[in-house]
Amino acid sequence: MTTADLQKIMFLDIETVPQTSSFSELSDEMAELWEEKFQKLRIRMPEKYKENISASEAFSSSAGIYSEFGKIVCISVGFIYFHGETMYFRTKSFASDDEKIILKNFSDLISKFCSSKDNMLCGHNIKEFDIPYICRRMLINGLELPPVFQISGKKPWENNFLDTLELWKFGDYKNYTPLKLLTAVFGIPTPKDDIDGSQVAQVYYHEKDIERIAMYCTKDVIATAQVFLRINGFQLISPENIENQ
Repeated sequence: MTTADLQKIMFLDIETVPQTSSFSELSDEMAELWEEKFQKLRIRMPEKYKENISASEAFSSSAGIYSEFGKIVCISVGFIYFHGETMYFRTKSFASDDEKIILKNFSDLISKFCSSKDNMLCGHNIKEFDIPYICRRMLINGLELPPVFQISGKKPWENNFLDTLELWKFGDYKNYTPLKLLTAVFGIPTPKDDIDGSQVAQVYYHEKDIERIAMYCTKDVIATAQVFLRINGFQLISPENIENQ
């Protein structure tokens, strides 16, 4: 991979929360469907937790990771560019209480960026989480999928997606390696120095601080880009060369 190739990558990350602040706010139909979902999730829980948590309690902590019961509150992206031989990184976040606005603005950006078939999207666990989640929420919101997300019938290598989790596995599919662990082993500043994913719903619904969530999401994008650079043998981006829009 060359420095020219690096400038063809959009790094991205999303933050999600449950659709409502509590289980009691769900419609009767959705509450019943969450109960059914939770019973299936309970089977995979360690024995010591099975009797200690109810479906209503699990909703606040777990529903946000399921696109049918959650929603996106922020999508952050980042791009590498060069002035001479100096590498820079520019970030941008789409954060709002209106998920449809987030998705529409993101779709407009990604459609322009991916109009070149050489351009790629990169994230940590992007293939298993971020991209499927975005696609499902777009359809739920009545939005057309941009061409890059119209992947039905395509072979895996025909998609323009790079995944730092997959790159780090080197074909080993036994374990999940979180981004926080990779930043630690590579000596990269952690993106979890303020909040982590388990606290996003609390910050969103109770503190109502979406700017804090956007900053956390941006830090994840920066960390993902830095991990990608290290895996591919490049120097890290200097903190003073990172620009947040």
